[in-house]
Amino acid sequence: MVWDAFNSNAFGLTSLTASINHLPFTPTRIAELGLFEEAGVNTVDVAVEEINGTLQLLPALPRASDGTVITRDLPNARPIRCPHIPARATIMADEVQGVRAFGSETMADTVQNRINEKLAKGRRSIDYTIETHRVAAIMGSYYNANGSTTSLFTEFGVTQQTVGMVLLTSTTKVRQKCFDIFKAIKAGLGGTPYRGVRVFCGDTFWSSLIGHEVINASYLNSQDNAVVRGDPKTSFMWGGITWEWYSGTSDCLIPLTEAYAVPEGVPGMFLTRYAPAPYAETVNTNGLPYYAKAKMMDFEKGAEIEMQANPLNICTIPRAVIKLTET
Repeated sequence: MVWDAFNSNAFGLTSLTASINHLPFTPTRIAELGLFEEAGVNTVDVAVEEINGTLQLLPALPRASDGTVITRDLPNARPIRCPHIPARATIMADEVQGVRAFGSETMADTVQNRINEKLAKGRRSIDYTIETHRVAAIMGSYYNANGSTTSLFTEFGVTQQTVGMVLLTSTTKVRQKCFDIFKAIKAGLGGTPYRGVRVFCGDTFWSSLIGHEVINASYLNSQDNAVVRGDPKTSFMWGGITWEWYSGTSDCLIPLTEAYAVPEGVPGMFLTRYAPAPYAETVNTNGLPYYAKAKMMDFEKGAEIEMQANPLNICTIPRAVIKLTET
């Protein structure tokens, strides 16, 4: 009787997938900024072609199984498989046996509440992984299906632009360096308009930036001086650029002495493409951000829940993201 709830449609692929996609958003910095444009695709591979330093996502054919989407001779095209990000959880009989959900008398509500807890935890883990993939995309790489990263610059023969900020020298003309960043972005984008520039800074780079004499002198007597007088983690605008410290983890971070200048508001520059889950029900359907499915364990000792996402995160104009160095 404990597991009768799992026999209803409420705990099938459709309902659980709808549940995990409607859970409250867990902010991560890149997702919070809305930098990546999201859409679903109906293939497990995405074809990418390089044309004059810009990467184009090509139309794909419906998948048969694991077949590649490259069906014609494209000298600069590559098939890139969408990474598979799974998470699993179990609900054992002892977790719900004799436990009544607050405000309810039914076992189904108790099981549903426990499932929602597991879905929320799994989605947070998936969101964190997607954030890691997006940080890599900003730095010019993408995650393969095997979990490793590949440089877009190496894969497509594109040259990365770098500006040395020389922050360890007190006489450095930092405003001139800002102009160098704008020039490099213009060279990367061509005539494509953009809204503004945001720089994500590693720990040591950020410390050198906010400690530089030129930055301190500019902000010491201004009203917008939270970096100098207040919270040293606060982002600020200087030289027409928004600077911010990217507070990451050991798995998701900007290298300590580096920073990356990103033009904001460029349509199609940062893309997330979701492939469908590898279930019979999802063949040839457009991918969703998250999937979830449950099944009974042997001898009905509990239930297993699988949560997953299959996202490819990629920067289509990698030359327009400028790598900044501390020296």
